[in-house]
Amino acid sequence: MSSSPLYRQIKQFILDNIDSGHWPVGQRISTELELTEQFNVSRMTVNKAIRDLVADGKLQRRPRLGTFVCAVEDKAESPLLDIRNIADEVASRGKQYRSKVLKQLALAADESVAIKLGVMLGSSVFYSEIIHFANDTPIQLEVRWVNSRYAPHYLEQNFAFMTPNQYLSQNCPLSAIEHTVEAIIADHHIKQLLQLAVNEPCLLLNRRTWSGDKLVSSALLYHPGSKYKLTSKVMLD
Repeated sequence: MSSSPLYRQIKQFILDNIDSGHWPVGQRISTELELTEQFNVSRMTVNKAIRDLVADGKLQRRPRLGTFVCAVEDKAESPLLDIRNIADEVASRGKQYRSKVLKQLALAADESVAIKLGVMLGSSVFYSEIIHFANDTPIQLEVRWVNSRYAPHYLEQNFAFMTPNQYLSQNCPLSAIEHTVEAIIADHHIKQLLQLAVNEPCLLLNRRTWSGDKLVSSALLYHPGSKYKLTSKVMLD
């Protein structure tokens, strides 16, 4: 038997069935319970394998119907309950990742930013704006504020080669996240940056992250509604 982690063995089993045509596009795959029994593993292990394949754009969950094989053109999907490096997400879908840094500077926190980061009005905070691309198609505009006390070298980083997520995860290990998601009508500036069609919706993820008891970062993540979706799954007792 392979020495790789069990969830990876299950992922490979699913991918093999997709590649062989046993589970073609649109086909519902085995249920989590069926895979749990087949591989004699926990439900959590099976869920991890499927969740990764959903994030990779290989599978799609449909409420009350099951999990289905995606067509190549289906939307990219990211889990709400995890934070994944967008560069890794793009690469896992077989696409080329790159980014464009628009702004990277220090500023004095106004009332809105002070509330976002839980700092005093006028405190020095770091700010960045970055567009993330998959095969030269913009898929995310990241607008981020960072508490300079907890990531003092943030402005020294070259975010054309390392994402803020990767840098902060390495230097301020994640302990808690807060997410809110809404569909918005993007302003002209955001529409231009994300190359949105005239009536295309924009998906906005508002994220705050903590390391220990320290509120490190607050970010607004804008996505083209036609190219991105966010999902979550909570296991209940």
